[in-house]
Amino acid sequence: MISKRKAFIVGIKGFKLSYKEIIFLKKYKPWGIILFSRNIKSINQTQKLTTHIRSIFKDKNYPILIDEEGGRVSRLNKIIETSIFSQKYFGNLYKSNKKIFLKYYNVYISQISYLLNLLGINLNSVPSLDVLRDKSHKIIGDRSFSTNQKIVSKLGNYCINIFQKKRIGTIIKHIPGHGLAKTDSHIDLPTVNSKVKDLYKIDFYPFKKKSSLFAMTAHIIYKKIDPLKPATHSKKIINLIRKKIKFKNIIISDDISMKALKHSISKNARLAFIAGCNLVLHCNGNIREMVDVAKNSPNVDKFIIKKTYQFYSIIS
Repeated sequence: MISKRKAFIVGIKGFKLSYKEIIFLKKYKPWGIILFSRNIKSINQTQKLTTHIRSIFKDKNYPILIDEEGGRVSRLNKIIETSIFSQKYFGNLYKSNKKIFLKYYNVYISQISYLLNLLGINLNSVPSLDVLRDKSHKIIGDRSFSTNQKIVSKLGNYCINIFQKKRIGTIIKHIPGHGLAKTDSHIDLPTVNSKVKDLYKIDFYPFKKKSSLFAMTAHIIYKKIDPLKPATHSKKIINLIRKKIKFKNIIISDDISMKALKHSISKNARLAFIAGCNLVLHCNGNIREMVDVAKNSPNVDKFIIKKTYQFYSIIS
């Protein structure tokens, strides 16, 4: 039952569940599991893994996530080659020929969706709605559709809608916008000094009016809004996401084991929930850290349960 789960998502270490991971999943009941390249070597192996995970929860729709953006971020690279199909590739195609873009993008997402459904994965961490800026860190680069916020928004809508039609949920990221970050949040905490009106006009713009049931936060300090706390830990930013950007669905933290967040794993989890994140994400598969996350995560609430059933209605 969804109501028995706790409000966190974790990764696992290998191609199959270890004994310790099985015990952990049965005891702590995370809301979902995220898979990476380290978990995927073939179609048959991945099917066995996702089937095993779902058998533990006795839920055919149990959320199993992946980051399958195409381009540099492909977790399915042992199964399919998508390195040329970055968001920048499709953004450039859109600018050069909109009809060809629509045809190619539809085929691309349809094929990725077919494969994800085949593997037993039902939630993809796309699209990235970060606007490429002049001084964007290379971590964004070709993961952005465009330097034009309106194009980013429009192509984001295409991405969400096509995936949902193919029974795959989406997670828009990195809300409220990562494009101005000059450092990689996997390594350090970026600070953005731009004026609030400029952020609303450009970086925050693509996240408005999105039908995705999930959004992932940015580990970034927006100094003019909250000079002390990154978005993931900031009540001010989460409140802005809710009231100004008007995202009304589930907010997931970005990975709380990233080095941008300077506290312990336990404190990183608690601060994310206090700020207003609905679910906390932990990716590295470290079982000790996973226990810390679980012990500092509440049970899912009525809001999460309601939105999860909405998600199930899309993927069923």
